[in-house]
Amino acid sequence: MKLSKTLIFSIMSLLVIFSGCHKKNIPEIDERVENLVSQMTLEEKIGQMTQVTIQVVSKTRGSVDQINELDQAKLEEAITKYHVGSILNVWDVGHSADYWPEVITRIQDVATKKTRLGIPIIYGIDAIHGANYTLGATLFPQNIGMAATWNPELIRKSAEITALEVRASGIPWNFNPVLGVGRQSLWPRLWETFGEDVYLTLTMGAEYVKGLQGDDISNPVNVAACAKHYLGYSYPLSGKDRSPAWIPERMLREIFLPSFKAAIDAGVATVMVNSSEINGIPVHSSYYLLTEVLRNELGFKGFVVSDWNDINNLYLREKVAKNQKEAVKMAVMAGVDMSMVPYDFSFYELLLELVKEGAVPEWRIDEAVARILKVKFELGLFENPYPNVELKKQFACDEFREVNLQAARESITLLKNKKQTLPLSKNVKVLVTGPSTNLLSVLNGGWTITWQGNEEALYPKDKKTVLAAIREKIGAQNVLYQPGVDFNEEIDIPAAVQAAKGVDVAIICIGEPTYCETPGNIDDLTMSAAQLKLVEAIEKTGTSVVLVLIEGRPRLINKVVDKTDAIIMAYLPGMEGGQAIADVLFGDVNPSGKLPISYPRYPHSLMTYDYKNSETAGGNDYDAQWSFGFGLSYTEFAYRDLTIDKTEFSQGEDIRVTVNVTNTGDVVGKEVVQLYVSDLVASITPPVKRLKGFRKVELQPGESKTVEFELSDDDLSFIGRDNIRIVEPGEFVVSVADLKAKFELR
Repeated sequence: MKLSKTLIFSIMSLLVIFSGCHKKNIPEIDERVENLVSQMTLEEKIGQMTQVTIQVVSKTRGSVDQINELDQAKLEEAITKYHVGSILNVWDVGHSADYWPEVITRIQDVATKKTRLGIPIIYGIDAIHGANYTLGATLFPQNIGMAATWNPELIRKSAEITALEVRASGIPWNFNPVLGVGRQSLWPRLWETFGEDVYLTLTMGAEYVKGLQGDDISNPVNVAACAKHYLGYSYPLSGKDRSPAWIPERMLREIFLPSFKAAIDAGVATVMVNSSEINGIPVHSSYYLLTEVLRNELGFKGFVVSDWNDINNLYLREKVAKNQKEAVKMAVMAGVDMSMVPYDFSFYELLLELVKEGAVPEWRIDEAVARILKVKFELGLFENPYPNVELKKQFACDEFREVNLQAARESITLLKNKKQTLPLSKNVKVLVTGPSTNLLSVLNGGWTITWQGNEEALYPKDKKTVLAAIREKIGAQNVLYQPGVDFNEEIDIPAAVQAAKGVDVAIICIGEPTYCETPGNIDDLTMSAAQLKLVEAIEKTGTSVVLVLIEGRPRLINKVVDKTDAIIMAYLPGMEGGQAIADVLFGDVNPSGKLPISYPRYPHSLMTYDYKNSETAGGNDYDAQWSFGFGLSYTEFAYRDLTIDKTEFSQGEDIRVTVNVTNTGDVVGKEVVQLYVSDLVASITPPVKRLKGFRKVELQPGESKTVEFELSDDDLSFIGRDNIRIVEPGEFVVSVADLKAKFELR
């Protein structure tokens, strides 16, 4: 997937005009940082460590019919009196691409022209699936959908476009990617992850970081990335957001640390901390995780920012500090460099007291401030803190839309296709029903224009819902529409049933309403009773049923799976999702998505694909509704000749694996070739298999390709009994599709 030469030329021209300084000289930056820190008062230093939300410096909030307005007096107080180094967020509605630069310009005017040292503000935003707080931006599938593409190049392209559109808004810092491995299906932030697998997550996460930051984050089309939420946040025991995790250190290092290591190796500029706790220790208070592991082991050089109000939560919620002052000391000494205590200046005031009392040494303040200033220098904010207005020429352009549409199309995963029900003929008459059929908000989910993403009135009128896209595809005269149910309540199922009797196919779109973070907590993973009842009622008419799942986590549907003829998983496919779904349903696109998660069949059988042998002992089984990596196509692919270049290897040797794949069907298709490795005997009980390589290839009918992989010691390694990564000699099996080959490591 490549951007056109015209667009590449336009972007490169902007780089030449506006970059100012390419590949900034690191020793020079270090010298500038040291020089600036030496000039700063204690108050100015602590101010740089302080981050507040835009609400603190605003006089009106944003709403459906009102634009957020800055309060000049409050803004000047925050920056000139409290010396704040960072502002974040929106209140409560995203701004237009024209208004954002006005906001940032006013902020930077105060920071650079009305303060003693003129240190620019670093503004941060949650641009989770595009510049989602800028109206009209290119909004991609959420991360779980992007992972379903199994296409790292698309991940990087989406990040590059996001970076340009965020920077066009005047914002240089994006609180993304989420690098937690999504192994808890109940968790309401599952859709912000790249799925349940370590290798898939670290691969996609590193590509996203590279896309946001490029080779030089001072370029005006790049932003600083933020790897979050370090560490173990995605695996709460209860499945509820911001609730405790219980993760043994060996498992923490095996499953949850590698994606952050990959991001650090990719040069990620900032890291955000896990809001909750691991094994009774809040991460914001953990010197071991924030300093010994993150910095001393992984070599992270950027700065660490807290999550929303979580320093205060050390005493308000976690109860490991007796008061706010002790919480501030605990977090700063653990390794937090910037405080997102968003609503007031209490962090500033308390940390100032702590340093003057000698409870926090000034060297720790200097260390944190130097890290923050270094990122600001690397971003080029000291040379030009203002928005580059020329970037708006590329904002939400047609070619960005095409990349977005391609991502949505490649994410869609065909889960069932009984007797080749799909693709549908464009001559059929269809009923479109279900609560997800005529809403743009549910295609996007949370972090879209507003925090919860639920303000349908704010969504662009030129984008298509599923219903609108189907009407356009086959003609409105061939489409009946009856919602039937809301997400949790019946509306008029009998009307939908009656309509189904007069059509060839019923397309039923079910799933979840929008949600984000804690408001998305649920107690039951099962799809709502009303939606399942709608499917059952329509199935009884004898009309062919095609089920479209639009959801951020795998809601259980085993009750109706056998009552359908075809099922597609659309995840949260973004602004082009309606078009992409229609394209797949009617055969203009051959689906190529593969599940980045195991789709469970039962509420208490949430096993991941890389289970242990003991988990299937005694008659148990990995009985997912659909397994990790699964996804059908409108064509067929055949695998043969899985070959390893030798049968015996010594440690340190690369292992070359090849396999031949052929499109044996009659339509062009894309196939994800997945390579798994099984360690047959190890000192730690090994998983049955682990993903260690994948390639997405496009094949014409009858075409064959040889796909090559290289495995290294790292691919055969694991965290041993001493919590250290090791490689052990022994027998290994590599598998691709239903082919297997064995080798021995000596």
